[in-house]
Amino acid sequence: MDKMSSLDLALREMQLELEPVTGRVSWCSSNPRHPRNWSLPRKIWDIGLIVLLEVYTCVRSNITMESVQHLLTISIDLQLVLPECSTAARYSQERLNISLTLSQFLFVSTYLLAQGLGGIVFPPYAEAFGRKKLYVISTVLYSGFCAIIGGVDSPVAAVIGRLVTGFLSAIPTCSITGSIEDMFNSKDRIWMMLCYIGAANLGVAMGPVMSAYITFAFSWQWIFYIAAMITGGISLLLLSIRESRPSLVLEGEVKELRKRTGIETLECLNHDSVPDMKTFVQVNLGRPVKLLCTEPIVFCVSFMGGTAMAIIYLLTEALPKIYEAKGFDHEQSSLPFLALGIGFIFNVPGRLADVRTANALRKNDCHVPPEYKLAGLKFAAPILAGALWWFAWTIPPTIQGVHWIVSVFALLAIGYGRNELSIVLTGYLADSYSAYTGSAFAAWGLLRAILSAVFPLFAPAMFDALGANVAVSVLAGAMTVFMIIPLSFRRYGKTLRERSKFAQYSMQRYKETTVEKDGT
Repeated sequence: MDKMSSLDLALREMQLELEPVTGRVSWCSSNPRHPRNWSLPRKIWDIGLIVLLEVYTCVRSNITMESVQHLLTISIDLQLVLPECSTAARYSQERLNISLTLSQFLFVSTYLLAQGLGGIVFPPYAEAFGRKKLYVISTVLYSGFCAIIGGVDSPVAAVIGRLVTGFLSAIPTCSITGSIEDMFNSKDRIWMMLCYIGAANLGVAMGPVMSAYITFAFSWQWIFYIAAMITGGISLLLLSIRESRPSLVLEGEVKELRKRTGIETLECLNHDSVPDMKTFVQVNLGRPVKLLCTEPIVFCVSFMGGTAMAIIYLLTEALPKIYEAKGFDHEQSSLPFLALGIGFIFNVPGRLADVRTANALRKNDCHVPPEYKLAGLKFAAPILAGALWWFAWTIPPTIQGVHWIVSVFALLAIGYGRNELSIVLTGYLADSYSAYTGSAFAAWGLLRAILSAVFPLFAPAMFDALGANVAVSVLAGAMTVFMIIPLSFRRYGKTLRERSKFAQYSMQRYKETTVEKDGT
């Protein structure tokens, strides 16, 4: 048998094909080894572990200021490290001589800013070199540095540990959307994005609650000891997941094809390949920043979504005082955070509507454009703004005598609006920049991290100066003005996408490498 006959036979057996123009090897649509064609249990196991990791890194991103103060009251005098600080931080002011704003920056904002930096580095790396190794290695290191924060009696070690863990947390936060896009089509991504966004927001909401109760029951160190144990266990489980980047899986397929046929010149269709690290740094690492600065869709989505998330971090400092004024004890005052997290339950009907819309379009043989996922914006933005106004005027000090459950219902609505906004915009972003989903979300993650790091810094001063009612009203007013962004997307989103050379190139690449015939 000659080499060409051997090649034809091997291609059929391995369910691969040669591109007619380039002559490179690509996937057949029915190939079971393509991540989109994996069994459902395999997909759920892999993405479930990554979501679990994301939940716990979100929990750790949003620790309470009491936990921060415990970090600051460890044995070494922080004045030796930060001699320029002169303003005191709440009850630790006499011992530490450090301002509340600076302590918030050192232990909360640095985590988020480092996460934004990691979001620039890791998603492009995962697109070029694979995702599994990043998940496993980062989780092992995350576990180790959590143990260092809890075990080493030094504020310097605590700050460094928060920086490193924040940097590493960007891997699940910014890469999970790429993994979802690898394994699921646009219809299935409706539910995957709901699970991811809902779980991540629940993690952020659980952070203050877990921190308060663990610190009260044990000590602040156990926040990080528990984090080290949980993430250490997850890192072992992550060894069982598969590499999901289709281009890299195809590289392995072509390597096997060369062995079978003896044709060493065979190459796979791999747009992610980079010739060397210099090219990767120059081209791939700059992609998220380029997207953020040059793509109106990416910038507007990142700005709107980042602002909505930053409000949650800002409320971290406001809610305990508000509910202590309503008669809650110190630990109980953190429980209303959970309402922000469980609001995702009300996002389910919106996903059912999305599925019905997609099915109707396919039934009529219509292409399913990314814009069909924007329907939820007409509810998300107004409800988020309205819920903030509702919350602002059902709480002390101006409003007295209103039962606490009324304001908690407002928090549920805030959670719904924030989740719906994120689900809709992330789905639109993933469908618009399908081949470069990771880089697009890295841009989102960078702006979100900056906003989430900055908002809590002025929260104490704003709430002290204006009072809770006016301060929350300022947030509500801002979200009311921002409603113009999602409304504009519904009208002009398609035009912006069609004018974007990057989005069009991404879609062309996607069509060349996907195994789906209908483009869904």
